[in-house]
Amino acid sequence: MSTMRVLLALLVLLLLPVAGAHAQGDPPGVKGLFLLTDYPSQTVRAGEVTTIRVKVNNAGLVPQPLALALNGVPAGWKIDLLGAGRPVASVMVGVNQDVTVQLRVEVPKDAPPSPHNVVLTARGPLGQQASLPLTLTVGTEAPARLSLKSRLPSLRGTPRSAFEYTLTVGNDSGKDLTVALAAQGPANFQSTFTEGFGSNEISSIPVEAGQTKDIKLRVTPPRDVRAGDYPVLVKVTAEGATAELRVTLQVSGQGKLALSTRDGRLSGEAEIGRTSTYTLVLNNDGTAPVDEIELSGTVPANWKIEFDPKSIASIAPNDKKEVQVLVTPADKAVAGDYMASFRASARGEQASADFRITVTTSTLWGIAGIGIIAVALLVLLGAVARFGRR
Repeated sequence: MSTMRVLLALLVLLLLPVAGAHAQGDPPGVKGLFLLTDYPSQTVRAGEVTTIRVKVNNAGLVPQPLALALNGVPAGWKIDLLGAGRPVASVMVGVNQDVTVQLRVEVPKDAPPSPHNVVLTARGPLGQQASLPLTLTVGTEAPARLSLKSRLPSLRGTPRSAFEYTLTVGNDSGKDLTVALAAQGPANFQSTFTEGFGSNEISSIPVEAGQTKDIKLRVTPPRDVRAGDYPVLVKVTAEGATAELRVTLQVSGQGKLALSTRDGRLSGEAEIGRTSTYTLVLNNDGTAPVDEIELSGTVPANWKIEFDPKSIASIAPNDKKEVQVLVTPADKAVAGDYMASFRASARGEQASADFRITVTTSTLWGIAGIGIIAVALLVLLGAVARFGRR
């Protein structure tokens, strides 16, 4: 009797979760083998190939090899079962997973316009099976159609920027297409196409029927381009179908510093211990002002260097400013050639120039040397005259 009570208690405990689940309205789980396709009834075209994708779904069943078979294939038609691009005769599907197979349907050129019923069957060794009836109607297919979209059709940057657009190419026709890519921009603008997740440059891309693919368009303007908006026309073509999209580069101005001298000669002379002045010329060859420019330089040890002015508030595009640089060689410098470096730094821009300075001794020392030599000669001549008479 006690054993019976224990069994009843266990039975109640097992039934409680099931009763609770049904009380809350949860649907029972779906189990079985299924063949699924988006379009079980569609039009095919005589003399062309159509690809139909079918998912083999295993809902809660033990994994097992499933043999695939086709019934009702019309005479003269060729339908191949493909998996990962290769012919297959069976599939193995994991629990609660699916595997995709393709039906490659090749219709004869002389096939008359009419519907045909084809059945795909998947059968397992344990008795499970599923069927998918397909209605394929031979008819006149609509011509190829393409679409072209961009997430961000207008981008902003400087002449040194690379403008990169993400484009989506759509194949709205009933067959696979190889789509040619082209971009037409202003003169000296460089345009290249790459895959959406790759770096290889491409000029065309295959797009399956009814599918889309992402590509990237990279446009590089010339460095000397002026500020403004520049359109680029993107065009995709395939078998007479065309789609176009216009993207825009909003190029903002950017300054470009250059440092030189009036005559372009980057050399000068200086005397030991004396200050020499050189004139530097700062040019803005860019398309926007260059602001907050600071001058600096590097000279040999114990030399002095000053700039007049030390800073410049702004230089307009295609304008220039002159700066005086005062260099004083060290008192103990040795005559010879020395290198000095002059720099101009601004917000986001900088320029530099190496300047060769030839250091000579003072002319006073030269005159004094000549005087000493002359005195020595006079003394020598006097000695010769005096001792020569003896």
